[in-house]
Amino acid sequence: MFVGHYSAALAAKAAEPRAPLWTYVIGCQLLDVAWSGLVMAGLEKLRIDPSLPGSSLDLYHMPWTHSLPGALAWSLAAAVAVRLALKLPVRAAVFVGLAVFSHWILDLAVHRPDLELWFGGAKVGFGLWNYPLPEEALEIGLLAVAGAFWAGWRVRDGRTVWPAGLFLALLVGLQIYAMSAEQGVLDPVKMGLTALAAYLAVGFVAWLVERGPPTHDG
Repeated sequence: MFVGHYSAALAAKAAEPRAPLWTYVIGCQLLDVAWSGLVMAGLEKLRIDPSLPGSSLDLYHMPWTHSLPGALAWSLAAAVAVRLALKLPVRAAVFVGLAVFSHWILDLAVHRPDLELWFGGAKVGFGLWNYPLPEEALEIGLLAVAGAFWAGWRVRDGRTVWPAGLFLALLVGLQIYAMSAEQGVLDPVKMGLTALAAYLAVGFVAWLVERGPPTHDG
């Protein structure tokens, strides 16, 4: 799953707007941000298996970011970090932590069994990746529903809707690019850098989207 993860960020922003949008946007992909760095460092592993249906990525070793205890630890750390560094209210910090953990829940739906329930333990995953069309429909569907929820909150908050539309269009464009990108010879460093750049760029755009003040009185 790629842009489907951002549905959790948009829904969280609408439900608890006191946390900046960029914290939710980075948070919902924090496990993959960390994964990108650990893949480049050789601490987590992947390979290409052309025999696999759908995505040919085999994510066979990622205990520090995508195991259940790892995901819980990253979620707790994120909540504490935004509470202390950004002085967010407790509820807002908890929502950031939930956005981080949503990544594991959504990955559970689409990944093949590569998510450890405990370090070195059984691996789970419902494998929707094996069925590309339903998987893509799920991602875009989640994004559409959460995007509408978020756009509605912006209207109620007196903000313009067009930045939300542009942001959603960017995410859909990234998903289309990811779907069409060819998977050739695997270079973990290049893959990690590309993924990290994409996650941080989307976070930066989220920060830009939220910079503008409300356009209506009140």
